[in-house]
Amino acid sequence: MNIPVVDLAEFNSGDPQKKQHFAQQLGKAFEETGFVAVKNHGIPDSLIADLYQYVQKFFALDLASKENYEIPGLAGQRGYTSFGQEHAKGFDAPDLKEFFQFGQEVLDDDPVKSEYPANITVTEVPEFTPTLLAAYRNFEKSGEALLNAIALYLGLDEHFFHNYVHNGNSILRAIYYPPITSEPKSAIRAEQHEDINLITLLVGASADGLEILTKKNEWLPVTSLPDQIVVNVGDMLQRLTNNKLRSTTHRVVNPPREKWATPRFSIPFFLHPKSQMSLASLESCIDDAHPKMYEDYTAGQYLDERLREIGLKK
Repeated sequence: MNIPVVDLAEFNSGDPQKKQHFAQQLGKAFEETGFVAVKNHGIPDSLIADLYQYVQKFFALDLASKENYEIPGLAGQRGYTSFGQEHAKGFDAPDLKEFFQFGQEVLDDDPVKSEYPANITVTEVPEFTPTLLAAYRNFEKSGEALLNAIALYLGLDEHFFHNYVHNGNSILRAIYYPPITSEPKSAIRAEQHEDINLITLLVGASADGLEILTKKNEWLPVTSLPDQIVVNVGDMLQRLTNNKLRSTTHRVVNPPREKWATPRFSIPFFLHPKSQMSLASLESCIDDAHPKMYEDYTAGQYLDERLREIGLKK
């Protein structure tokens, strides 16, 4: 399935007509499929190449070295999470992956800094941590531009999201799906789920496998070109818009048998707001035809609930 393609350069051009055109394209795609491919996304190709290089070096370390970066009590929000720790909401079987997470670095005097644990520095791969930080900042910038376009589509002030996502609780996750060495119990590497956050930005994975569930209840593989990133709506944005923008169910399936020996790397950026942001549905998204679907939560309350549901928080 070729998902809709949008050009972020249109929105960043400063031309009011081009900005509105982009906002309408993006909003319509998020209403209909929940996924888009974005070109001219502003994340340098050289940085993406470095990111994959150092991510692969980290996961190539022996297990004991990686486990030194697994910190109890952080619910996987910083550092390493070993194989089989996370499962999709509503499923007991663990996903066939391990991952490393990098979070916000607050550089100003924002008191929110006290809410965030420190990031974990990997000593065996010196380039790994600074490359994660550089990627994080680039994803943040592109993500906020996309949220500005979403705000326009919803009839809000263009910078509606800014104060919520500045120093927000976003996460950059590097995921490693190891080669398959024996007959798997399931055809699924990561069971069907919806993302927790506002939007997710994903640079092209190193192997195929991502599928989305369509409105016709069919699973279709998602493809994007190497110069594009895939962006999807998360549950927080779905709640905020009272289901106007769809948090699309997706999964990662195993490769065909001839490619079992091929590992898969994937690096999503989960764009979260500050925990105090209210996810109460916007009044403009509620009417007789679309009654309010969700109780009022803050982003922090919702994240806490979901981390418990997927097994990362006890």
